[in-house]
Amino acid sequence: MMQFERSIEPLIEARMAQFTRNERNIAAQFLAGIVFDDPSSKAVAQQLNTSEASLTRFAQKCGFRGFREFVYAYSRPNKQTREDFVQPVLASYQELLNKTYSIVDMAQIRRLTEHLLNKKRVYVYGKGSSGMVAREMKLRFMRIGLVCEAITDDDMMRMNVVTVDKDCLVIGISISGRTQIVVDALQAAAEEGATTVLFTANEGRQFAKMFDEVLLFAVKNNLEYGRMISPQFPVLVVLDILYADYMNRNKTARETIWQRTYDALQQSKG
Repeated sequence: MMQFERSIEPLIEARMAQFTRNERNIAAQFLAGIVFDDPSSKAVAQQLNTSEASLTRFAQKCGFRGFREFVYAYSRPNKQTREDFVQPVLASYQELLNKTYSIVDMAQIRRLTEHLLNKKRVYVYGKGSSGMVAREMKLRFMRIGLVCEAITDDDMMRMNVVTVDKDCLVIGISISGRTQIVVDALQAAAEEGATTVLFTANEGRQFAKMFDEVLLFAVKNNLEYGRMISPQFPVLVVLDILYADYMNRNKTARETIWQRTYDALQQSKG
């Protein structure tokens, strides 16, 4: 069985928006793989040209009680370097899988599954590459009996507010968290009483107040621009985990529905 490493890198990256300028400088050093002989806060503070108090606040924002606990958890996997173009692509995917393993919250996945099971209507908002994920989610979940709608047009997102209420689950997908139409439409749905979930790579502090759930997925520098690998990949990994949890609820019935849709598709090709 493949073994995955737990890393605190995704925890740092997800909280970048909350850091002060000094804390972002500290974060950049750890993300770059700083090496130190003396892990004490005094020695590290001197090495980073900052204060011990700043290191403590940084560690606490990352979810640790103090810098000592943070530095104990800190680790950096060894990475091989090769000249060819295949290794960087494969390494990027492996890195994102490792980060997903570290960041995924199964209690949150189960809560979202409950919403999928209990809400009368499900809408998924997304633009660009996130819109592609929204359509993928619609197709995959329809294959196992969940009726949902993917909305990727700006005007349709705005107009959809008249159809949402407390019986709806509305999911917005934005890798950056800065796709304004998705955030605004999701907020409008929340104001109408719908249960709202934002899928994003950036844990903006305001999102926790705006939406019922903020489901994080792993991020890599420049991922949203798709420079090396598909920006949809980390979202699809989390979607697969959610799909697997939903599938396992009444698995026999879901497999029967999937087989029926498969048979129907095969007949249409005949």
